[in-house]
Amino acid sequence: MSATAIGLTDRAAARFWNTTVGKKAVMAVTGIILFGYVILHLFGNLQMFLPNGRENINHYAVLLHSYPAALWAVRSFLILAILLHIWSYADLGIRKLQARPAGYKKKRAVGSSFAARTMYWSGPFIAAYVIYHILHFTTGTAYGPGFEEGKVYENVVGAFSNPAIAAIYIVAMILLCLHLYHGLWSWLQSLGMYHPRYTPVVKRAAAVLAILIAIGYISIPVAVLAGVLPKT
Repeated sequence: MSATAIGLTDRAAARFWNTTVGKKAVMAVTGIILFGYVILHLFGNLQMFLPNGRENINHYAVLLHSYPAALWAVRSFLILAILLHIWSYADLGIRKLQARPAGYKKKRAVGSSFAARTMYWSGPFIAAYVIYHILHFTTGTAYGPGFEEGKVYENVVGAFSNPAIAAIYIVAMILLCLHLYHGLWSWLQSLGMYHPRYTPVVKRAAAVLAILIAIGYISIPVAVLAGVLPKT
């Protein structure tokens, strides 16, 4: 490919990125990547409920850390996806405010769901919780003196034995459920794929899937508080 063709391609990509459609496409693609991680992370966490849950999830953590190069490659890819998702999300929010700087005297939520109306504040809350979650369970910085390196089961059960920490986690997962519900079906529209016949089906499927994911994550702190997952 010639330098001229490469230059034209780069300029076209830059123009697309600077458009609202481009930002929505980036947010949709990165959202799907992060959704895949949410699913995989859930399956990993649910190992705690297996007959040998303690050994399984601790072995799973050791296995992941046995390949540091691959682990950091995945982490770097996810961090990039998160940054692009937040960047496009923030840019769209700023453009929306600039388009209606004066606002409406009386705002009516016509034709929008509760999940859609909470997207712009649930996103920052989830992002803040992700940072806390990493400092809590990955690095142990926010955990306290009871953190044990490589002991995922013990760390999780120890943390969720505190009702306040469990409550914060549950709220974060409920907001994640709302965020996923709206994001899962709206990404089709962002990528230009919309059909009046199939979109309602996709919205219902997104609602069911988001609720199941939230139940899966919330089941862990609830099980700890109920004594189903004991520390010893």
